[in-house]
Amino acid sequence: MAVQTRTLKTRAKLIEAAQNRIKDAGYEALRVEDVVKDAGVAKGTFFAHFKDKDALMDHLIGGEIHAFLDEVELMEPPKSVDEILDALMPSFEFMTQERFVFDVILRHSGAAQNSEIGAIAQTFIRHGTVMAHWLAHGPFRKDIDPALMADGVGAFQIQALALHFCTAHNGISIRDRMETYLNAWLLPKPSG
Repeated sequence: MAVQTRTLKTRAKLIEAAQNRIKDAGYEALRVEDVVKDAGVAKGTFFAHFKDKDALMDHLIGGEIHAFLDEVELMEPPKSVDEILDALMPSFEFMTQERFVFDVILRHSGAAQNSEIGAIAQTFIRHGTVMAHWLAHGPFRKDIDPALMADGVGAFQIQALALHFCTAHNGISIRDRMETYLNAWLLPKPSG
């Protein structure tokens, strides 16, 4: 029991040291050497807890996204695209605060070949579940399964966030781009 408690305390010290460094300098500037120094542990101890810096980033960034999802899950299902965007914009702002953060999210989203489902990939699964629930209970299209609609929202989200970093396409805000996508996807106009 004492070994497990010590292990958990060491891991918590590493995470706290990383979070403090991120507050000061951002995610991309985080260095393993600084984390172990601030936590007062050997570098080998870091690698006993995290495979590499990217694994630590998966844990930290995934934790932040889970915190956004905790708040979103408590909300009533949105009754409009605007309400969906109001709920999601804080997470979009977090995901695009640094290009590095977005790159880590993409690498760990489940789209890349990872041998395990990490914190970030879990947020994508959770986001889809929350979104499907919202869409099933909102005034949105009823001709397709809410899970499929949620998958589309997730795909549009990645597209809008990626275009935010593209010089040729970043003239439109994420919110405006998402509003266009979601209105077309969730509230299609009858043809004719």
